Amino acid sequence: MAKRVIRTSNAAPPGGPYSQAVVAGDFVHLAGATPHRTDRSLVEGTFAEQARATFDNLAAVAEAAGASLADAVRVGVYLRDLGDFAEMNELFGEYFGAEPPARTTLQADLPGFAIEIDAVLYRPTG
Repeated sequence: MAKRVIRTSNAAPPGGPYSQAVVAGDFVHLAGATPHRTDRSLVEGTFAEQARATFDNLAAVAEAAGASLADAVRVGVYLRDLGDFAEMNELFGEYFGAEPPARTTLQADLPGFAIEIDAVLYRPTG
């Protein structure tokens, strides 16, 4: 099984030596998306503004891999403050709809932003 690295200028570039996503067989592994713009500047503002920017970055990388968030089978959400859980949960429902993926939500010591999200997508190629 060959792997293919995904890169797109429609989402924030990686902040280190890793890929935005990697396709391996029928699965797309999306690296953690954060609330940064394509020029790596941080989206300032409310939790909701940062969360929407993060979901939008994740969606842009999924699209570059020929998939969408509707293909998500597992999502990891990392929150600086678990007090934002209810608001994140509401936004999560907007982005993932009626058939949401499995999810883990953890509190994390994030460096200067409120949320990070990673995902695994299932995109059958056969």
